[in-house]
Amino acid sequence: MSEHATPGQLIAELLENRGWSQRTLAVVLEKDESTINKIIAGKGSVTTETALALEDVFGVDAAIFLELQRNYDLAIARLAAKPDRGRATRAALFGDLPVAAMVKRGWLAVNDAQNLKAVENELTKFFGVKSPDEIEILPHAARKTAVNASVTPSQLAWLYRVRSIAEELLVARYTEVSVGVALTKLRALLRSPEEIRKVPRILSECGIRFVIVESLPSSKIDGVCFWLDDASPVIGLSIRFDRIDNFWFVLRHELEHVRLGHGKSAIVLDVELEGPRAGTGPDVNEEERAANLAAQEFCVPKTKMDGFIARKAPFFSERDLLAFSKILDVHPGIVAGQLQHKTGRYDRFRQHLTNVRSHIGASAAIDGWGDVYPLGE
Repeated sequence: MSEHATPGQLIAELLENRGWSQRTLAVVLEKDESTINKIIAGKGSVTTETALALEDVFGVDAAIFLELQRNYDLAIARLAAKPDRGRATRAALFGDLPVAAMVKRGWLAVNDAQNLKAVENELTKFFGVKSPDEIEILPHAARKTAVNASVTPSQLAWLYRVRSIAEELLVARYTEVSVGVALTKLRALLRSPEEIRKVPRILSECGIRFVIVESLPSSKIDGVCFWLDDASPVIGLSIRFDRIDNFWFVLRHELEHVRLGHGKSAIVLDVELEGPRAGTGPDVNEEERAANLAAQEFCVPKTKMDGFIARKAPFFSERDLLAFSKILDVHPGIVAGQLQHKTGRYDRFRQHLTNVRSHIGASAAIDGWGDVYPLGE
């Protein structure tokens, strides 16, 4: 059989081969002749029942008639449908971006996340573009931020929020010695969680824009380092784990990125900065190795931690932990966190892993946990 565009064309050929008329087929199928005429003329459809009857009569698989009908119906629908290029864009934006969470967090000024037009307008403002098609989570859109292509839409939205807040902060001029000055001042704060309230002021005085933004669902971000105009460093934290050990490790990690000039050519987005990614093994890239090592040394110097473990392992008492912390002049929770990481015993000394967000919330540029940072227009 030759190629056919419609099931009617196939039926007409089969009738011709047998020398039958359309009336004959109608009689055989016990259908009205007008029904057969419409099918052959392309004005009627072959149903599943009719396809099975035609299979009995002509010995042609019913699926062939149904496939021809499906293809014909689709072709007709394509001709009648109005092209909507915005559908693919909406699919990406509303399917990939955490729009509901962004609305709830006050990042998008709409009352109803189901109001597509209003959400699209707010998304263009949020990402600083002229139309939804330019939002950089779309495959064809130009990348405005130099980030790894593996960054998820949720992570990208978090990053944009950090940058928007950072751009509004007033800080001193940053110089190459600034981060060293900041580190000296910060080291004196490790003994008490209450002292963490001083962190934003110290960083601001040293020219570092410091922002805290609660992470979005499933983003698993711990921190970020990037620069505005290659002259003003930005550190963003999510405080995904509200613990004193994690706070200081992540902050010192990002400060090392700043000190080494990382984040100027490509934004350094640190995701799941615990466990293996907090180490210095071969699977960690050179920039992250340097930042992890600096963070570990800042919290508890490696030689001192190794010596403590060698002396006390495998039994670490509460008294030993407190005494070691006093010698180092740091909060016991910082030692506990490093000890957990080194030994893999995350069930030990958890009572010392004090929360810190409440101490820094009043002095930092913070967004999340029920608060919305008031961006200017």
